[in-house]
Amino acid sequence: MHQLTCRAIRSSHLFPQLKRSWPSPDMARPSSDLAAFREIFSKAKNVAILTGAGVSAESGVPTFRGAGGFWRKWQAQELATPEAFSRNPSRVWEFYHYRREVMLTKNPNPAHLAIAECEERLRQQGREVTVVTQNIDELHRRAGSKNILEIHGSLFKTRCMTCGHEAANYNSPICAALAGKGAPDPDTHDAQIPVEQLPRCEQAGCHGLLRPAVVWFGETLDADVLTHAERVLDRCDLCLVVGTSSVVYPAAMFAPQVAARGVPVAEFNMEDTPATMSFRFHFHGPCGTTLPPALVRHDTEPL
Repeated sequence: MHQLTCRAIRSSHLFPQLKRSWPSPDMARPSSDLAAFREIFSKAKNVAILTGAGVSAESGVPTFRGAGGFWRKWQAQELATPEAFSRNPSRVWEFYHYRREVMLTKNPNPAHLAIAECEERLRQQGREVTVVTQNIDELHRRAGSKNILEIHGSLFKTRCMTCGHEAANYNSPICAALAGKGAPDPDTHDAQIPVEQLPRCEQAGCHGLLRPAVVWFGETLDADVLTHAERVLDRCDLCLVVGTSSVVYPAAMFAPQVAARGVPVAEFNMEDTPATMSFRFHFHGPCGTTLPPALVRHDTEPL
């Protein structure tokens, strides 16, 4: 798994092999019995919660996935690559500056808040909740979650192309030259900002060009983060899949692998995914509506 590249690997590459190990379509659908889920939840000691773009979409965060998912005339897949940054760092930084500025106007929704409250409540009971998220918006963190693995990085971190230093960065704008730039309208012209005016490293004696500390298409996941995620999934006794399409690898394999060893998996999503039939539970609808009642304090929990 460490050799897998992130997000560039889609279902066309690995899905056929994985699909053979999943239940056939004529098998019974996953249960939507909330009481049955809650009974399992009340006894779980290590809960893994896998989240994707769907949980943040309810906060108004653009997903850049599917029809209409364009910034100007480009899809995210055309801009979120090392090659695109090498060719035109100004354009890529405009795109990420726009996303950063949009995120500063968004707030966690009831799904984020339910996860954070659940994590803190169970922590006080000696139980553990770990969020493994594909999202780069930090809404889980802002909601109050602390035990988070951001497998695709964060919009609000930068990495120096010269010295490799990585740091949190919440500046708005991130640099003076990007102020007022990044409009998504397709008629907007590129700002063509000189590279020396783009975000630069502030480490002593460096001043190298900064890039967003996110995992771009064609890049590998951070090995330490992936190893940590694998440990979480290996020891969990309950897994929730929240707002993810289950088509982006390697994250798409996480929950099916957990289900394959007999651990209950509950999917909370607006639609079925390629992995739905391998799960114990499926709760259809907006995560902000379906998740809070699933994670609220159970009658058997101490007050």
